[in-house]
Amino acid sequence: MYTLKGKVALITGSSRGIGKAIALKFAENGINMVVNYIRHRQEAEKTAQQIEEKGAHCIVVKANVAKDDDVRAMFENIRKEYGRFDFLVSNAASGVLKPAMELSSRHWNWAMDINARALLTLAQQAVPLMDEGGRIMAVSSLGSVRAVENYTAVGASKAALESLVRHLAVELGPKNITVNTISAGAVDTEALKKFPNRQQILDTALERTPLGRLTTPEDVADLAIFLCSKQARMIHGQTIVVDGGYSIRA
Repeated sequence: MYTLKGKVALITGSSRGIGKAIALKFAENGINMVVNYIRHRQEAEKTAQQIEEKGAHCIVVKANVAKDDDVRAMFENIRKEYGRFDFLVSNAASGVLKPAMELSSRHWNWAMDINARALLTLAQQAVPLMDEGGRIMAVSSLGSVRAVENYTAVGASKAALESLVRHLAVELGPKNITVNTISAGAVDTEALKKFPNRQQILDTALERTPLGRLTTPEDVADLAIFLCSKQARMIHGQTIVVDGGYSIRA
């Protein structure tokens, strides 16, 4: 559908869930991949195998995106393997689920480092390889603008992430690099299983979604591949919500 064959992409946290769905969608469109993981090596290798079955080349890199040295080493691998870079999707996320009154500075810093600051480090390493311009995307959630139970640290970090996207968009636009946020609705992934009220979240989202079904990782991947295309070249500095209309219901 899109003329993207031979380009190179990194999706952080792409061994499973939304990151995996984006990686597979990219591979279907001829994009060579870098699958990043921190703990789930076997799942990352399975994802890489599926990518190569679709005809794209893939390397698997273990890296903690909250650690600057890991990110630098990852991009050195990318430079040696591909010699170019086109698309960055900052998808890896983490954070403790606790009421605000129970949060420690360690909880706060952990969420901020992985969910927000990592995008800055990733962009700083990616941009020098984007000789022909490129696309940078960050995966966020509705918790960035809504108060969700026990989501204080993660929600605040996602809000910071979206602000960082806007600032990067202003700075990187002249380099022909677009920067946008993909904000996903309630998606039933491994991450959501950590919520004690997971089923309530899913049931409420389903009930309040005008299109009558939950958002899937593939829905998010469809938006990501579109943002890589020339058809999306003037979408810049935006937070685009993919949730079937769930967020418009008060």
